[in-house]
Amino acid sequence: MGKGQELYIKAKKLIPGGNMLLSKRPEMHLPEKWPAYFSKAKGCKVWDLDGKEYIDMSIMGIGTNTLGYGHKEVDRAVLDTISKGNMSTLNCPEEVMLAEKLIEINPWAEMVRFARTGGEANAIAVRIARAACGKDNVAICGYHGWHDWYLSANHNNGDDLSSHLLKGLSPKGVPKNLKNSVFPFQYNDFEGLKNLVNENEIGVIKMEVERNFGPKDNFLQKVRKLATEKNIILIFDECTSGFRETFGGIHKKYEVFPDMAMYGKTLGNGYAITAVVGKKNIMEAAQKTFISSTFWTERIGPSAALKTLEVMEKNKSWEIITNIGIKVREIWENASKLHKVPIEIQGIPSLSSFSFLSKKSDYFATFFTEAMLKKGFLSGTTFYSSTAHKENILSKYETSLNEAFSALTKFENEKEKIEEFVDGPLIHKGFQRLN
Repeated sequence: MGKGQELYIKAKKLIPGGNMLLSKRPEMHLPEKWPAYFSKAKGCKVWDLDGKEYIDMSIMGIGTNTLGYGHKEVDRAVLDTISKGNMSTLNCPEEVMLAEKLIEINPWAEMVRFARTGGEANAIAVRIARAACGKDNVAICGYHGWHDWYLSANHNNGDDLSSHLLKGLSPKGVPKNLKNSVFPFQYNDFEGLKNLVNENEIGVIKMEVERNFGPKDNFLQKVRKLATEKNIILIFDECTSGFRETFGGIHKKYEVFPDMAMYGKTLGNGYAITAVVGKKNIMEAAQKTFISSTFWTERIGPSAALKTLEVMEKNKSWEIITNIGIKVREIWENASKLHKVPIEIQGIPSLSSFSFLSKKSDYFATFFTEAMLKKGFLSGTTFYSSTAHKENILSKYETSLNEAFSALTKFENEKEKIEEFVDGPLIHKGFQRLN
């Protein structure tokens, strides 16, 4: 075992679940063998606690670093902020500058509130929307964090959120009297949403604009029209999708504009900052309720965001990462055809994933991740692109991926049993309790 694996064993005795984020648990990538901890990260490279270097062709900080790790201009802005002082009795002017910039990017919006995490931003948006519309019930589509309002959906019929990214999320600890206040609907199922609205006094529709696949039959336009006709507040969760296909939300691509939207992840290129933007008549409802937190006033987040947005706009980073994502998908498709290992690709180009179509897909994914790890890649079946993924990196990745797919061919043909070549636990899917 390396130092990272040893430290994670210790961590599970000290920290419930082992760490703070489900997506970073080693069990989600390669149980017992994933490096778990980093000592340094730069560009698209990560070094573990033993000093071993890896190329990150995986989730790039859960999609936070579209400009790559340790971007010089962003880090310089943060260091300048630190030298002047991060916290004070007074407010930082950068939050006003950032609010102005976000309204410029989102001309349909007029006001902004800031937080530091995506879950917070989602909870803030729901609180403001409920206060503005005077109704409790929310229709949702997609993943929106860990807070009570969201998990309460699993009080309705058991596991209503299972088709919204994660299966097995227990609502334990979430008050049962929140049952039937949040109602999930399926993406592209407009009739299902319309029935929810007609039957459940829905005041808010909250959804991701796009995740695994795009809208069909003018779905987003129909949702917007329904919300307007029924006087429902429409919220787009752009925490993950923002700044990946446009300079702003992915909703700009479809020319469908919400009443509120959230941005996160890419906004600070690895520094904690999230935002809720919205129309004035709705956002001012924040003054009718209590939304306040000490560390939402620190200065690093807004400073990082201002510089990140400047670099993004200058370099048109969303175009770069989209093109990189397209190239990686082509690498997957070509390897699949060449080695006759069927896969299915999902997501937008810069947030792509694939699934092995074998009946033993969990074994295939585990074998593949370990094969790539041995070749010096943090790489599974998901890839979040960054501007640091240059051509030479993609070339190395393509060579190693083809070697891994070539090894999988004999298992796809059942010439050999893959179970005999996977000598550890399988990759976890969804939420699983860790002992």
